[in-house]
Amino acid sequence: MRKFILNSIFFLLFALLGYLLILFLWGSYTNTRFKPNLNYRKGSYGHLYTRINEIPKYNNVDVLFLGSSHTYRGFDTRLFKKAGYTNFNLGSSAQTPIQTKVLVDRYLQDFNPKTVIYEVYPGTISSDGVESSLDIIANDRIDLKSFKMAVGVNNIKVYNTLFYGFMYENLKSNNFKEPLEKRKDTYVSGGFVEREISYYDSPRLNQLMDKKWKLKNEQLKNVESILEKIHQENIKIILVYAPITKARYTSYSNHDMFDKLMENYAKKYDATYYNFNKIINVNDSLHFFDSHHLNQNGVEFFNNALINEIKL
Repeated sequence: MRKFILNSIFFLLFALLGYLLILFLWGSYTNTRFKPNLNYRKGSYGHLYTRINEIPKYNNVDVLFLGSSHTYRGFDTRLFKKAGYTNFNLGSSAQTPIQTKVLVDRYLQDFNPKTVIYEVYPGTISSDGVESSLDIIANDRIDLKSFKMAVGVNNIKVYNTLFYGFMYENLKSNNFKEPLEKRKDTYVSGGFVEREISYYDSPRLNQLMDKKWKLKNEQLKNVESILEKIHQENIKIILVYAPITKARYTSYSNHDMFDKLMENYAKKYDATYYNFNKIINVNDSLHFFDSHHLNQNGVEFFNNALINEIKL
């Protein structure tokens, strides 16, 4: 029996080493279309690599922004700086609460912010978090928090990308430099990404009707964990549901449920919640470049309203 157990252990170790070696070779030399379950892209969409590498230049900020692409595309750091607030935008593509927690655990103390503005969107809280996990694995450091994040998401693509990224970071030299301009996007120091102005050709409302947000319990647990950590640090918390097109917003019928949930979180953690879809009157054709991202005209309209509303 003892021999069987030892042989099993040796076999598992051999199999693990073989898997890691094949994974590394496969990820390094195989064409993308042949590796659907591995997606390691440094400098991918959203400029997270550049954003992370700017963090050491920012500390003791007035405002730290957290959230998805609505954050890094929706909160213009220049406008808040002009209003007198030092700030940094730590948004990332499709960032769900699972990834927000990783970033908060890693960097909150570095920023030491007076206020955190956390963009809460029911779409990200309804997401599995795979896309954002891949982004963070490739463009931030890999540590124990990365492994815990992967377990929380529990997806084969995330596991493969994590193990490949771990080996890549330790076996290959890193001389990567991300361009500040990519197609229609320009990175602005401090974390904001400005998109070349374009306008959304909004669909008919009846094409998008009769849907409901289905919030994931695991994501909600992470929302509470994030708010608890920030609250314990005596940092002011502002929860913001950023504007999306009326076409998209009215296609979902359970916004009142989401508002009530966020208001309860705000009460519990001494925060404030704003649903700007109810506060400002955005125009789908003038203020957006797609169904849920503001163009620069919309960003300025929204940010000026936010700055006037919160009065930090």
